[in-house]
Amino acid sequence: MGDGGKRKRRHILTAVRVGVVCAAVAWGVQWAREPKTWEELVATFERLNLWVFAGSLAIFMVGQVIVGFRWWLLLRSQGIHIEFLAAVKLHYLGLFYNNFMPSSVGGDLVRAWYVTKHSKRRFEAALSVFVDRGIGLASTFVIAGFFYALFLRGEGITDEIRASEGGGVGSAIAEYKWVIGVLLGVGCVVVPGLCATQGGRAMLCKVWGRVKGVFLKVWRKLRAAAVLYFKRPFTIAAAFCLTVCMQLTTITGFWFVGRSLGIEASVKYFYVFFTLTWVLGTVPVSIGGAGVVEGSLYYLFTTFASVAKGPAMGIALCQRAVWMLASLPGAVIHIAGAHLPKEFEVDTEQEEQ
Repeated sequence: MGDGGKRKRRHILTAVRVGVVCAAVAWGVQWAREPKTWEELVATFERLNLWVFAGSLAIFMVGQVIVGFRWWLLLRSQGIHIEFLAAVKLHYLGLFYNNFMPSSVGGDLVRAWYVTKHSKRRFEAALSVFVDRGIGLASTFVIAGFFYALFLRGEGITDEIRASEGGGVGSAIAEYKWVIGVLLGVGCVVVPGLCATQGGRAMLCKVWGRVKGVFLKVWRKLRAAAVLYFKRPFTIAAAFCLTVCMQLTTITGFWFVGRSLGIEASVKYFYVFFTLTWVLGTVPVSIGGAGVVEGSLYYLFTTFASVAKGPAMGIALCQRAVWMLASLPGAVIHIAGAHLPKEFEVDTEQEEQ
């Protein structure tokens, strides 16, 4: 029963992710049918310098090797000695799963599963994957916050946000007060109704137990990570600095692509907008953030950087193309079986020390 419930939830999540991608494609088709938008998009791609695009792709692929190196450092800091090439292979395999596979098994879970097959320290090995992802997310927040606070705050974008919101949070609440009222009304009826019945109380207790269990599980992992990795602060600092440099270089590459497409916006907009959409893309509601990232990037550039619709959509699609092309080595690794244990061995002598 438990396994059946888990399979059912996985199927539901997969259906949701595929549905979000299909909805994004449908929106894109509808967008392209608007007057002159398709012509504008075609004209935008006609301006694209293929050498600049190839350079951005090369930068991104080198960046993924750096991410593999970052993970390799984290593994070694816990005494897990796999070859550097093995870490890069597993990272590219996870990248392929993230960007192409519709299942609920993401790239991080794939990496975690395979690395535990090559180490006796399975908890530390699996934990390194999520610490690696945490460092990546933390660096994106730092970049976005830094460039917003240093360059964009008070330079027009704040005023544009306020204008787009029609006067701030209060106006937004006033505009959608009927939605808020309906939600509050439903909550005031449903929650007391469930509490009034034995079955309802049991269901609420069950939901609360699951939420509490997930929270405690995450908390234990975070606490374990803190204990393990704070003993090696220089490794964490090096991994973080390496990630920031890699992400800044990658975004700068996309800025050159944007210039080729006709986007005149300053690179500081790219540093803020790209990092924000990368964070949104980590929410597992679509395949590799497809639709979520593109829609958010398009909205940010057209609304806050005064970029025309064609170039804004063009840079969003170029980023997706770079991601998918860079993921193809993961498919080759998967087909060739280069990620299997026979391709690399853990240094067991180092492990036992």
